Amino acid sequence: MPTIEEAIATFGVTIDEHLDRQAEIPILSGLQFQGDVAVVPANRDQARTPVPEAGVPIVRGQAGANTHLLLATGKVFFTQERFGGGMVLGVLTVAEGATAYLAHPEHAFTGIAPGTYELRRQREQADQTRLVAD
Repeated sequence: MPTIEEAIATFGVTIDEHLDRQAEIPILSGLQFQGDVAVVPANRDQARTPVPEAGVPIVRGQAGANTHLLLATGKVFFTQERFGGGMVLGVLTVAEGATAYLAHPEHAFTGIAPGTYELRRQREQADQTRLVAD
């Protein structure tokens, strides 16, 4: 498993100073969460748009919040959901031998194993239903 330090060197994305640079990044194929973004295994058509070297912003930070950035080693594809405003942000397909990563300054890196997933927003019930905010 790669370390956070190795991911920073590979992608040039920095994280908060207090996070352990020597921690390993698990590469998971099941349900996982990074802040307000969920990675959900899905039985859907595969994504076809390659993730560029600079990555794809999945949820952009607003009002001082940080962006969740999708990054890749190997063949990784992401198709953004066409109808904005919903819970599904898009479809992610990670080819065999590749790894996708979600990067976020406060959460470090999340590793995503080969497979097809929906990237989703989370919501919470408070006085009213609302999107989870980092």
